Amino acid sequence: MQSLFLHDCYIISSSISMQYKKFPFISPQVFKHLPLLKALFYSALLCAREMLTPEDGSAELLRALNSRLLALSFHIREYYWIDMRKLNEIYRYKTEEYSLDAVNKFNIYPDQIPPWLVEWMPEKGGYLIGNLQPAHMDFRFFSLGNFWSIVNSLATSDQSHAILDLVEAKWADLVANMPFKICYPALEDQEWRIVTGGDPKNTPWSYHNAGSWPTLLWQLTVACIKMNRPEIAEKAVKVAEQRLSRDHWPEYYDTKGARFIGKQSRLFQTWSIAGYLVAKLLLAQPKKAKILINEEDLELVNALSYFSANPKSRKRSRKRVKQSYIV
Repeated sequence: MQSLFLHDCYIISSSISMQYKKFPFISPQVFKHLPLLKALFYSALLCAREMLTPEDGSAELLRALNSRLLALSFHIREYYWIDMRKLNEIYRYKTEEYSLDAVNKFNIYPDQIPPWLVEWMPEKGGYLIGNLQPAHMDFRFFSLGNFWSIVNSLATSDQSHAILDLVEAKWADLVANMPFKICYPALEDQEWRIVTGGDPKNTPWSYHNAGSWPTLLWQLTVACIKMNRPEIAEKAVKVAEQRLSRDHWPEYYDTKGARFIGKQSRLFQTWSIAGYLVAKLLLAQPKKAKILINEEDLELVNALSYFSANPKSRKRSRKRVKQSYIV
């Protein structure tokens, strides 16, 4: 699990670095809060905790790791989650509230709710949004971040089921003719030009701008197996089998319905082949997925319950630990 996580971290961080170098005028804030980065960071903290030797010298570091896990879990579950109930709550927000008791803690303006989301959000289902900053929310659905938040238990059990409910409810948008949309919806028109600098590879419904990536099949499968809902992944695999081999295993697909092989998509891609094979093998032997899955930590759950019930107890410690650690 550790080596797989580090490999994913390397790919994602390299991709972000390359895009920022290509468009240096784009603020790093565009990428900073993506749910995948949060989920990978959460996995890194879990892996670090597993690798620590429980000796006196590492006690402070273990406490620091648990503190960060607690804070990150609470922040993501509380502030990044969106469903119909939360959306209606944001719609009724008052603005310019500045106190510990403020409901609208990030001063989000209700007018920032995009028209597409009002129609798109199902009655049953929800997801972790793409970005959160003061007075701004990126409401797009990013599949990788949501899948890994299920796998590593960054999302609660109820939230994890709701994410899969959304996948089922919005199958025509997220799967269509080839699983799976890397994000939804695409940036278009002026927004596409501002955010990407008019990048010809990231045109609407292509590549990283809401293209469909077959390699995401295995991450979807692990998430479905964890939540005991493998039928969702099985259905997605059947969709992929209709075209993937015939199309010579493309890297990604274009258009809103994933009807075209991507205009710059490479063929016979290892990760497209591996994503399909791993999904098939895990569905045949679901117990093999356990090595990738983190179950909820009961101590962390209890701490989060206390954290939620006692908001005034949430204070950041600025104490610096001057101690060596044994790993």
